[in-house]
Amino acid sequence: MLAVYLAHRGELVSYADGIVGDRGHAEDLVQEAWLRFGAAAGDRPLDEPVGYLYRIVRNLAVDRRRSRSREARMVDAGAEAAVQDTADDAPSPEAAAVARDELRLLAEAMAELPERTRIALEMRRFGGCKLKEIAAHLGISVTLVHSIIADGIAHCVRRVRPPE
Repeated sequence: MLAVYLAHRGELVSYADGIVGDRGHAEDLVQEAWLRFGAAAGDRPLDEPVGYLYRIVRNLAVDRRRSRSREARMVDAGAEAAVQDTADDAPSPEAAAVARDELRLLAEAMAELPERTRIALEMRRFGGCKLKEIAAHLGISVTLVHSIIADGIAHCVRRVRPPE
């Protein structure tokens, strides 16, 4: 029986590889088939030992392919469920309403500021300008720019989030 196995081993591996699509798994399947073949051949004489060996390899390969397919479906289903369970990045309706209210209050607070303070604050916070650039634009010192921006921020904070 070993002679049958050794004579057809390469062909059996290629046959299994064609079914499972993985040469390493095919090698494992052929070895497992040899063990089963040896157990079956020891119990009774076989009429077609090569055909029987191919049938064992085919059955094992088909089982392996089905098992891998089933595992892939389970992994895909698990990944899909995980994606569905992931928290949404969108804010809740309550958070959106609070943000809209704060934005309205901020716009009102900005409108209440003196023009020079409002311009300096907008240039710094929304335009990303440096204090030196704001000072040059407004024709005032960097120290004064720093001071009026700090005053503007303090006013906006008090209006948007008044102390309790």
